[in-house]
Amino acid sequence: MTDAASVNSRTRILIVDDNRSGLIARKSVLQEMGHEVAISQTARGALDLFQAEPFDIVITDFRMPNSNGLELIRDLRAVRPEVPIILISGFTDALGLDEETTGADAVIQKSHTEVQQLVRAVSRLLRKAQKKPARSQAASVSTRKRGAGNV
Repeated sequence: MTDAASVNSRTRILIVDDNRSGLIARKSVLQEMGHEVAISQTARGALDLFQAEPFDIVITDFRMPNSNGLELIRDLRAVRPEVPIILISGFTDALGLDEETTGADAVIQKSHTEVQQLVRAVSRLLRKAQKKPARSQAASVSTRKRGAGNV
């Protein structure tokens, strides 16, 4: 098994979209890549799943009933700020949605190239996340370094 395949087999993705056909299409593409995918049609349901289970990345639509993607991003960041989030919207330009204004790690415009953009963004964010040491590892390394100077 290659490194990429072993990484993908452990990668868990949560997709949130009130549009069932968009949800199923994105889920199918990501499952074909070897990812484990959970779905939710509501922000509340997604937050409940996110609090109960570990996810490596979250993909959320912007416009949803009772909540929008920005509110969900805020709530997800309050639980686990290190998890990469991708925001998808048909209105990125009109609403001025980008990484700075949304808090997402990537923002994708719904278009004929959405699937390719999504695949690239997921791969890029997962590679980036793998390069970062876990918080507990980073804390123990910095503690050892400080302690080593005092010996």
